[in-house]
Amino acid sequence: MKNIIRINNATFYAYHGALQEEQIIGGKFEIDVEMETDFSAAAYNDDLKKTIDYDSVYKYIGEIVNDKKFYLIETLSVKIADSLLKKYGLIESVLVKVRKRSVPIGGVIDFVEAEVQKSRNE
Repeated sequence: MKNIIRINNATFYAYHGALQEEQIIGGKFEIDVEMETDFSAAAYNDDLKKTIDYDSVYKYIGEIVNDKKFYLIETLSVKIADSLLKKYGLIESVLVKVRKRSVPIGGVIDFVEAEVQKSRNE
């Protein structure tokens, strides 16, 4: 059975960016995480211990986002994906999207986004 657990639009204030001003002033970062797993045992038994605790995942992502400054959202997205696969053994594959809305590019855009998809057997 293929099951997906998603965390959508988790928002954190952090200090990532290629420009010095971005690392000083900071900004909002939005993160989507899609975790493929098999939660059938948890669903049949109504048992949180047999699935991925998304509250724990959310808090762990917050720790990663605020632990270190990165120049690139690409680096942050890979760090989140790798860390989730390492910490949560029930995750078979993960898709991570990191969005940054306040981007100093000299034009009008909604956001920039970096996406990475990784599986446990990579």
